[in-house]
Amino acid sequence: MYQAFAVRISKVVLLLLFSIGYSQEAIDSEEALLRHQELTATMNAQFPVDDIKTFRRESFTEDELQEYLMKHFERMELLPFITDHITYKLDSYFHSGNWFYQIGLPEESIISNKEALKYYHQVSDELTKGTKEEFYVKVCFAYSALAENYARLSLNDSAAVYHLKNIDFAQSRNTPYYPSALNNLGLFHYWSKNETDTALVYFKKAFDITKAEFPNHYLIGSIRDNIADIYMDQGKTEEAGHLYGLNFDFYQHIINKDLKSLDMPRIISAGAQHMNATLKQDKLEDAQQTYFRLNSLINDPENKAWDYQKSMPEFLEAKSILLYKKGAFKEAYENEQYLNQLSDSLYQVSKDVDKRWLTATNDIVLDKIRLNYKMEQSIKENKIKNQRLKLYISASLSLLVITLLTSLFFSRRQHLINARNKRLLAEERLKYAAVQNEHLENEVAAKKRDLSDFAINLSQNQKWAELLANKIETLKATKGRQRKSLMDELEQEIKNKVNFDSENKEFYERLDKLSDAFYRKLKSKFPELSKTDKRLCSLIRLKINSNEIARLQNITIASLNTSRYRLRKKLNLAKEVDLDDFIQSL
Repeated sequence: MYQAFAVRISKVVLLLLFSIGYSQEAIDSEEALLRHQELTATMNAQFPVDDIKTFRRESFTEDELQEYLMKHFERMELLPFITDHITYKLDSYFHSGNWFYQIGLPEESIISNKEALKYYHQVSDELTKGTKEEFYVKVCFAYSALAENYARLSLNDSAAVYHLKNIDFAQSRNTPYYPSALNNLGLFHYWSKNETDTALVYFKKAFDITKAEFPNHYLIGSIRDNIADIYMDQGKTEEAGHLYGLNFDFYQHIINKDLKSLDMPRIISAGAQHMNATLKQDKLEDAQQTYFRLNSLINDPENKAWDYQKSMPEFLEAKSILLYKKGAFKEAYENEQYLNQLSDSLYQVSKDVDKRWLTATNDIVLDKIRLNYKMEQSIKENKIKNQRLKLYISASLSLLVITLLTSLFFSRRQHLINARNKRLLAEERLKYAAVQNEHLENEVAAKKRDLSDFAINLSQNQKWAELLANKIETLKATKGRQRKSLMDELEQEIKNKVNFDSENKEFYERLDKLSDAFYRKLKSKFPELSKTDKRLCSLIRLKINSNEIARLQNITIASLNTSRYRLRKKLNLAKEVDLDDFIQSL
């Protein structure tokens, strides 16, 4: 009788809880649009969408970045609820992909650009011809950004797929974006795959189309520069020099539409490349004439609209070679001193920005921002739920009545269960003691492996010290300017070693601290893993590419592949199981 009553009460309470939990309606389209516009206005107040600084990573402090990202994620979650504003949604999706691409977050850019292209193809039939023309450039850029982002992550197969998709889409219209897509595929084969012959085929095809259809477009200079670079790699300095010279003349007659002036970085680069090519052919007079023309352009006050400090090292290097070839050693030395100062200054600025950016935008911080955003959403939902507090209290009282009625039934059963649990607990204690002994043995083995890793590292440092001693002996036996050069190289090598060790130590201390829970999980499942193995697992889990992992561990790619192979054996992975996917699933 009591059980039947309890069941009836339970059904009533569950029905009440169900109706309360689902009484809140989903946000409608206009409300989502209004909220999206409000967030956009707030974000634009500090970082306007039409301001170039919004797309530069150095513009943001860590706090500003977190605040901007939280608002951005909230905006993106509102977009699916907006139903009647297609072009507004398309602009938002493409802006997101472009912003992440420009500030250097390839994984987030991939997610946003895929969403943008997916939505574009869903609504393509609903768009007018004029609207399709308007979004043609953005679609081309999204495909190009996807390809480049995959290449940055060393996912070359995916990068190639999106380069081909970009070419297929771009050639539907007679615009420079089609030869540009071909040029980008050539750069992919040149830079990412080191396939110069294949790259040259795409560069020449892009050049022929551009020359025939858009002879005055700046793209023709970029393609010509890429072809010349390959010729230089192949030792065809005369052909390369001719193309660099054409570019040097070409850029002096093309006005930058934004600044309404000459594109000085391109002019400096083309002029310096022409000087280098002619100097390799010992054509001092041609190089000297190019130098005079380029130096005159650089010192012309009318060309100061550009900040071309980053382009100056290339010019100064070519100038040094020219001075040495002419025998002007003193001027060459002074030029080298200025070049070193400028290069160090530019390097330090870049290093400071990169260090701050890496601290502010790694995957852990992005996850933290997402978590904070979810927490804010949860707080808002709790405020709504508090308005229904009285109903929940009534439901809780009903559940309390049910608990009291059913406790009589379960008390007898619980007594029997307790007796059985005591027996099982005694058995589990014996098993636990055995497991503890096994864990202690595994810990001893792990300590031995860590000691072995330390010995290997010590051996490597000893070899470096021996190499350093040999260089010092060489330095003692050297005189004149070569002695000064060797001394500078030795000093820089020692600084690099100290900086590398210090930065690696700080990096791994932070990595170990942030990965503590992950390490414990690895230890429980694979107690035979060494400290180095666990660090490699953590770096793979953070989706750091192989080149960066090798640099952080101060080893070659071949050595890293050996470490990955040994790790697979320790994890007992079958051949068909991908190591990265397995670690991500832990």
